[in-house]
Amino acid sequence: MKRRVTVTGPRRSAAARPRYPATLEIDEQTRLGEVYMRSLIRSQLRLAVSVCTVTGCVIGGLPLLFLVFPVLRGLDVLGIPFAWLILAGLIYPAFVVCAWWYVRQAERAERDFAELVER
Repeated sequence: MKRRVTVTGPRRSAAARPRYPATLEIDEQTRLGEVYMRSLIRSQLRLAVSVCTVTGCVIGGLPLLFLVFPVLRGLDVLGIPFAWLILAGLIYPAFVVCAWWYVRQAERAERDFAELVER
């Protein structure tokens, strides 16, 4: 007489393989942790270079603007030369806006990195 065998699915009570969190990889400075950190640093560097490039082109482009359009050099607005008005009135607010945008994007990159590491 043959003995009956009950076939069942895989064991569900088996212990799940422990996950090795990415924060531990970063803390222990493993190769994978280095890749994570390099990606964060690279994204922040790319952001910084792009903001500096745009800001530098705008500031560096002002003398070119006055060279190409000489009528702007002689223009006065309320008794103030237009060039001075641009340099004193628009450049500094533009710096503030660029700085605000940079900080916001850098924080977003860090938040995305933290979400990636936590997964």
